[in-house]
Amino acid sequence: MDRRLFLKYVGSSTAALVAASSGIETLTAKADALTANHLMNGQPHGKGKPLTAPFKPISRTWENDLVLPTGYRYNIIASYGDVINSKGERFGDSADLTVYFPIDSLTGGNNSEEGLIWINHEFPEPENYMNILGIDPSKFDKSNLSRYPELLKMEKEAVGGSIIHVKKEKGEWKVVKDDQYNRRIDANTPIVLTGPASGSRAVKGAKTVIGTLGNCSGGRTLWNTVLSCEENTYYGDDYGWPDFINEHYGWVVEVDPFNPDAPIRKHTALGRFAHENTAMSLTKDGRVAVYMGDDKSDAFFYKFISRKKYNPNSREANFDILESGTLYVADLGKQKWIALDYETNTDLQNYEKNGKKFFTSQADVLTYAREAGVAVKATPLDRPEDVEIHPYDGSVFLSLTNNSKHGNFHGQIIRFIPADGDHGSDKFTFEVFIAGGRQSGITCPDNLHFDSKGNLWVVEDFYATEDNVYAAYKNCGVFMIPTDGKHYGEPFQFASGPKGCEVTGPWFTPDERTLFLDVQHPETWNPYPGHRFGRSCLVAVQGGHFNK
Repeated sequence: MDRRLFLKYVGSSTAALVAASSGIETLTAKADALTANHLMNGQPHGKGKPLTAPFKPISRTWENDLVLPTGYRYNIIASYGDVINSKGERFGDSADLTVYFPIDSLTGGNNSEEGLIWINHEFPEPENYMNILGIDPSKFDKSNLSRYPELLKMEKEAVGGSIIHVKKEKGEWKVVKDDQYNRRIDANTPIVLTGPASGSRAVKGAKTVIGTLGNCSGGRTLWNTVLSCEENTYYGDDYGWPDFINEHYGWVVEVDPFNPDAPIRKHTALGRFAHENTAMSLTKDGRVAVYMGDDKSDAFFYKFISRKKYNPNSREANFDILESGTLYVADLGKQKWIALDYETNTDLQNYEKNGKKFFTSQADVLTYAREAGVAVKATPLDRPEDVEIHPYDGSVFLSLTNNSKHGNFHGQIIRFIPADGDHGSDKFTFEVFIAGGRQSGITCPDNLHFDSKGNLWVVEDFYATEDNVYAAYKNCGVFMIPTDGKHYGEPFQFASGPKGCEVTGPWFTPDERTLFLDVQHPETWNPYPGHRFGRSCLVAVQGGHFNK
């Protein structure tokens, strides 16, 4: 949740407490007045203030560029291979999540022209690196990557995440030369395991693991750290990396962008699966709730509730809050959350596979959380990806990107309403907010982001050719969808990405005059110097209002 909107959602008493410790008292005057013109008790009435697009929507296109409405422009801030500090560390590949932290965040500020940005780097693209290194792909032996030390080095340095100091100068966003903040976390970085699985047999006894990869989306915590999500657990198999241990990957990683000396941690209490992202809020009794999707066909929707309560008076007091708590998985048929707790759940205790008990401890349950979902008969879903919390009523929006095994090629977005408006409740109701396909005009919804008026911004994840099922949708797009008013559920297209890319990681500055986006794996747009292949990059979009 955006910090400003979070204050409005939690109500005046908590908002005042947060404000007292963060220097943002000016935001609390109306904190107890949730808007009467928005979603009420999970039911949009369609009579609220019409939320319409302040831009003239664009049309689908095959154009090989980042196409925007008239009056908007973009500038590239950083691209794969750009040097970001004096050590020579480089901006990684396959940019995905973007999280903007105002430079004055820790004192409660909302600077919209200078800040730190965390960017995920989801995966390496070895074919491109072979091009750079002069390796002949036809003679490449994937089964023995140790024969190619330069390629292995490029792959491991391409993943993880980048922290860059950015500033708006003369109307354009640029990277600030700054060794204090600019740095890389990659597949070579030592990372601490926390929580019940740390040191357990399930993770081969490890308390520290090497590197993070598969970093897809994620989120921002209430205490101004980033949660970066490892989307897959088998990249060693995919890329032939030597000495790869699957159980060391597939976790949620917490990084403090403001403190290079702070330990980087993987929180095993949040479970291991193909994490797409996190969405954080508070329960009515002040504990932290984190929603997460498992990005795989027929996988599950999860929620974590911390044991400790959130402390708005001390940032440091929250640093261990994600190390203990309860992981739940959703049963949509019964409209309830099932606790994945080995000590109390007999389905987990008795679950067998190949004639043997599969789980023997809570560490096993968390390390194989996907199997735990099967054991308790959670509801399989169509690739649960991004999840975000509505800024006004706290309902939870989940993108289900697609599931071709079920003939669902276009996906949908589901909206969950916690019982009694409490994220700590084990009950919920749900509805389809929007279905992908010809009626809505969008397909394969992926990343989500809310603006301050409650409009939902949606990016797509598909690959179209002129003769496949996505031909009519052309290049991947970015859409704004009002969540109330006469245009409720009607997508307005804001952007179209270059050929072959996903547009990922939408994130607004606090004043909403800049929209950050990532352009991931374009085919030829933004080419690498001296080569034809395109570079993933972070861009800033400006030029007009993004909502009204």
